[in-house]
Amino acid sequence: MNPTFWLISGGILGLLGVGLGAFGAHGLESETWHQRLGWDSPEMVQKNLETFETAVRYQMYHVPALILVGLWAAWRPSRWLTASGICFLLGILIFSGLLYALVFSGVKILGAIVPIGGVLLMVGWFLLSIAGCQTSPLPAPDSEVDLEYEKTA
Repeated sequence: MNPTFWLISGGILGLLGVGLGAFGAHGLESETWHQRLGWDSPEMVQKNLETFETAVRYQMYHVPALILVGLWAAWRPSRWLTASGICFLLGILIFSGLLYALVFSGVKILGAIVPIGGVLLMVGWFLLSIAGCQTSPLPAPDSEVDLEYEKTA
């Protein structure tokens, strides 16, 4: 995939993460939302707010990973990076997305699918480490590559 895809995905998911985090901290804590969502006990309110915060936190943890994949892929494209980016993206959508859906819908079965997203996030980190093993180091500053650059600059 094009490195730009990962950068744009990271940017959009980061924007959404900040917006959802603000909504969770300011809007979702209001009595009006508790009534709309049918949260009828303080325990239910607390549990749902914690679940929402977990979704936002994990989304924001993995946004820099997507951006890293995009920047790294622009420098050295790799199938390992592509696979890592796919796992990060799907992991965010499944893990965080289903936690958001669980909080707003109350459909408990969604919680059973959430761990698939968590596994995808872990696989994304594993694949990113494989990409690191497959990447050759940068050339030394005094190499011919740098000399060629200086001649054309």
